[in-house]
Amino acid sequence: MKPTTATRARTLLRDPVVIAAIIAILLVVVGGILKPGFASPDQIVNMLRVASFLGIIAIGQTIVVLSGGEGIDLSVGTVATLGAILASRTMNGSDALLVPGILLAVGVAALIGLANGLGIVLLRIPPFVMTLGMLGVVGGLILVVTGGVADGRAAPSLVQLVNGRDVLGIPGILLVWALLAVVVTLVLRRTTFGMQLYATGSGREAARLSGVPVGRVTVTAYVLSSIFAALGGIAMVGYSQQVFLNLANDLTLPSIAAVVIGGTLVAGGVGGYLGSAIGAIVLTVLTSLLTTLSMPEWARIVVQGVVLIALLAVYGRQRKLRT
Repeated sequence: MKPTTATRARTLLRDPVVIAAIIAILLVVVGGILKPGFASPDQIVNMLRVASFLGIIAIGQTIVVLSGGEGIDLSVGTVATLGAILASRTMNGSDALLVPGILLAVGVAALIGLANGLGIVLLRIPPFVMTLGMLGVVGGLILVVTGGVADGRAAPSLVQLVNGRDVLGIPGILLVWALLAVVVTLVLRRTTFGMQLYATGSGREAARLSGVPVGRVTVTAYVLSSIFAALGGIAMVGYSQQVFLNLANDLTLPSIAAVVIGGTLVAGGVGGYLGSAIGAIVLTVLTSLLTTLSMPEWARIVVQGVVLIALLAVYGRQRKLRT
């Protein structure tokens, strides 16, 4: 018996991705009602621009969470900051050094991700502990590299990519983010690595018995997490045009929250990046709305926590649907 239209609609409205999208739209509408101009096209574009930084970092976090094994990467914030520092110091306002700056930042980030993955796979250190320790290590590296003083400037072309509106009035960074979202989704859903990642997250022992190289998949997930963290940090440099010692440090927990809001199971094996991207938008719009309403910082933190707990409660009721 085919499901009726009403049944299909109810199923769709229980999808975490759809729920997150509806919340994002409602937040924009509410903001427009409370503060005229909040829902203007320019403001929406600006919020999406800021969301792209978190969204890019959340790509790697999504991959790590999907890999299962209590996968989580607490080092993405400091890795993003280190990547931004290395890139900005290398390019130092020169377009000619933009590519070398990006390659250096991505290369160092990949080594950090490799260290995380090998520590988790070979030394059997829990991901939470391993990446928390790496957070401290990278923080120390930042001080060594900078001497406590961050310097360097973004290349003009990077600034234009992030802050300009070159294509139909749309910032280039949004097009880059959209392209990354498509590529990552295709990789997760259509490639051998993607299938192995979901299999690893669904059950490591079963995946191993099925011939999946669980160790290699796990290490790759953490390498990708650090790479995308560095790319997100570089994008932030294009936005601010200069680097700071704690530029992206505060994005670690939001990157995890974006993944959870997007409906990816914390246990791994179920979810995808589209939800994480929408989760990043939800968090950015919510933060922007609370800031616009002049809420004190403690109140913003409380509201964000309540929203996250509420969504987790709703998603928990849909566990059977999602698995």
